[in-house]
Amino acid sequence: MNVQIEKSWNEQLQNEFEKPYFKSLSNFVKTQYQTNIIYPPAKLIFNAFNLCPFDKVKVVIIGQDPYHGPDQAHGLCFSVQDGVKFPPSLRNIFKEINNDLGLAIPETGNLTRWAEQGVFMINATLTVQAHEAGSHQKKGWEEFTHEVIRTLATKKKNIVYLLWGAFAQKKAELINHSENLVLKSVHPSPLSASRGFFGNHHFSKTNEYLIEKNINPIQW
Repeated sequence: MNVQIEKSWNEQLQNEFEKPYFKSLSNFVKTQYQTNIIYPPAKLIFNAFNLCPFDKVKVVIIGQDPYHGPDQAHGLCFSVQDGVKFPPSLRNIFKEINNDLGLAIPETGNLTRWAEQGVFMINATLTVQAHEAGSHQKKGWEEFTHEVIRTLATKKKNIVYLLWGAFAQKKAELINHSENLVLKSVHPSPLSASRGFFGNHHFSKTNEYLIEKNINPIQW
């Protein structure tokens, strides 16, 4: 199956694209784009992979679903396109960066700048129907992205995994904690941020670890 994805990721995941579940998933997604309004735009489904090649991954952030409102989702978890109002969780992420590192809250919520530095921002489900949160769950995406994390955890080390919330933390079992840094906290959602996301200092801890491993830190 010909999936349009960055070369190094294609090499790692080629066998996955040939599995029956992925072929079924691909047919479902194609039909959905033909019959419904689906986010992100089809060309951006694998944006997280295309902006952050396998060999460049330093940090992994795991989300659950793409944003399901107009012009928001563009293939990077928590990120929105330029000019779009910050969703609450993203605003709280910026608040913690301000608290942790003293950096001003940026004018744009587009986190492409992170991806290009090696922050791999992947949702467990890569597509969603407009205004229907969770509408593409349990169609095969979770199996695919589980394999993505397993592949990273198996073949690379000295990665920082930022696991925010119970859903992301389920991936911790895939990761060798002795060869990577795994940081956990509650989700940045307004429902939970005040119970441990604010003050977690994950952004400074990430950079401290990367510097310790002689890896360039992230310009958050």
